[in-house]
Amino acid sequence: MHQAMKGSFPIQKFQDIRTPFYYYDTRLLQRTIDSLSKEAGKYERFVVHYAIKANANPKILKPIVEAGFGADCVSGGEIQKCLDAGFSSDKIVFAGVGKSDWEINLALDANIFCFNVESIEELEVINDLAKARQKSARVCFRINPDVDAHTHANITTGLAENKFGIAMDDMERAIAIAGNMENILFIGLHFHIGSQILDMDAFSKLCDRINELQDRLESKGIHLQEINVGGGLGVDYYDPNNNDIPNFKDYFEAYHNGLKIREGQRVHFELGRAIVAQMGSLIARTLYVKHGTHKKFAILDAGMTELIRPALYQAYHKIENISNDLPHDTYDVVGPICESSDIFAKDADLDAINRGDFIAIRSAGAYGESMASQYNSHSLPTSYTSEDIDF
Repeated sequence: MHQAMKGSFPIQKFQDIRTPFYYYDTRLLQRTIDSLSKEAGKYERFVVHYAIKANANPKILKPIVEAGFGADCVSGGEIQKCLDAGFSSDKIVFAGVGKSDWEINLALDANIFCFNVESIEELEVINDLAKARQKSARVCFRINPDVDAHTHANITTGLAENKFGIAMDDMERAIAIAGNMENILFIGLHFHIGSQILDMDAFSKLCDRINELQDRLESKGIHLQEINVGGGLGVDYYDPNNNDIPNFKDYFEAYHNGLKIREGQRVHFELGRAIVAQMGSLIARTLYVKHGTHKKFAILDAGMTELIRPALYQAYHKIENISNDLPHDTYDVVGPICESSDIFAKDADLDAINRGDFIAIRSAGAYGESMASQYNSHSLPTSYTSEDIDF
C-alpha cells in the first residue's frame, strides 16, 4: 500500500510524474549552503567557488549565486551557464587540461577572474589569444603535488601519473616563461588532489606540500597573491539521513591550521559534491521483480543513462524502497540498459519490492544529472525541486 509520504519524499505527489526523474530538496541545499558559509566565513581570506561540473541545473545554481559564491568551470559551456545564472565574472575560475580556443576567447571576453593553467603549451595559446584581443589574462598554475588522496583511482588527480597539472620540477620554469609574456599576469598556484575525500589528513598533507613550494619560491623572490587548493571534500553516501551536511568545520580548520598563509594572500576552494550531493535523489519505478536461478532482480526504469557513477566508479549509493515498509528481501538492483554493467547494487537488503514501487537512489545531486546520457535513445531525465512539488 502506498503511503502519502515516506521519509522526506512526497510519493503521493510522484504518482503523476513520469519516472525516472531527479528530486532535489532545496531546503537541504539551503541548509548546506548556510553551514558552508558559516564555516568558511570564520576565516577572512577564504574564498569559495562552486564546482559547477557537479550539477549545473539552473534551479540549483540560483541559491548558490545568491550566497555570493564564485564558480569553478571546466568548459566554455559551464562558463556560459555561470554567466547566464548570474555569477559575477570576476569570481569565475576556468580549469581543465584541454581548453579550446573558443572557450579561452569566451573567458577572455567575459573578463573572468583567473585561468587555472595546466601546461606551458596552454599558457602560450592563452597569451596569443589575449594579445589578439588586447587583453591581459590572469593565471594560476595548476601544480601536480604528488599527494595521494586515498580515493578511487578514477577520481584521484594529484599523483605524478595523472594527466593533470604541471610537475613540481617545472614550476619555476613555467613562472619565468609567464613573466616574459606581455599578456599574462601570473597570480598564484592551483592544486586539486582528488574527490570524495573524507580523511582530513589528505588535506593536511597538501598544506605541507604547498608550504614547501611557497618557501621554495620565496627563496627566489617569488611571492603569490592567490592559493587555490581545489575541492575534494566528500559526503556520507552510506547514511545520508543522519549525515546530510558534510564536515565543513574540520575541512576549513585543516587548511587554517595547516597552511602558512602569507600577508594579503587569499585561499580559494572549489567545492562541488559537498554542496549538492545529499540534496538530490534519483526517483525510479520498479518495472519488474525477476526471479533468477539464485537471486532476485529489481529492474528499474532508471539505469546508467541517468546515474552512471555505480557503473563508472563502482560507487555506492544508498537505495530505498519509498513505497512500503514490508519485510526485507535481497535484490540486485539493475536498470534497463543493454549493458551488463548497468547495475546500481548487488545483494541489496531492501523493503520487499513490488512492481510499480518507487525506488529512491540517494546522494545523487552531484554527478548524476550532469553526467546523464541518451544511450539506447533514452530521454535525458527531468528534475523537480521540493519547491516545484506543492506539499
